[in-house]
Amino acid sequence: MKAGKIYRRAAALGLVARPETDADVPFLGALYASTRMEELAVTSWSEAQKHAFLDMQFQAQRAHYRRHYPEADWLVVERAGERIGRLYLERWPSQHRIIDIAFRPEHCGNGFGTALLNDLIDEAAAVGKAVSIHVEKHNPARRLYLRLGFEVAEDKGVYDLMARVAASSDTSGQGPQLKTAS
Repeated sequence: MKAGKIYRRAAALGLVARPETDADVPFLGALYASTRMEELAVTSWSEAQKHAFLDMQFQAQRAHYRRHYPEADWLVVERAGERIGRLYLERWPSQHRIIDIAFRPEHCGNGFGTALLNDLIDEAAAVGKAVSIHVEKHNPARRLYLRLGFEVAEDKGVYDLMARVAASSDTSGQGPQLKTAS
């Protein structure tokens, strides 16, 4: 979502996306941790060890994203003034890459992700571009991506690069090409 851009489905659900600020970093760290809790539940680590690990991983992910996606929109998703998620998106000449989309667990399953994804699909389709995202193979959201027409474009080990190719006015029949590098 470009800053100031309104997406009708998201707006209809009361969602607002705004550029993240330094003041959002603690929220973003907690959001990241909430997405990893289930996998850490099986460890014998203390809460302090889990917290330290999650903080280290959050900082590493944040640095990686900014290094590899320098032109991205880094957005915090709010509803009724409450921060409930994040959306990171970079627009390339060939496609729009969803770097990350996440919601606090209590806000999952309410159609927020579906609304945002459909709005992003519409934005990309309006300019003849595909939409892509890396998805962990065991991520429950994978079902949503499949339902929205995403397909596995490349097996990347733990992740799959999933893409939804836009209809093309290109008469060669090849459609948009996907950039497959992270």
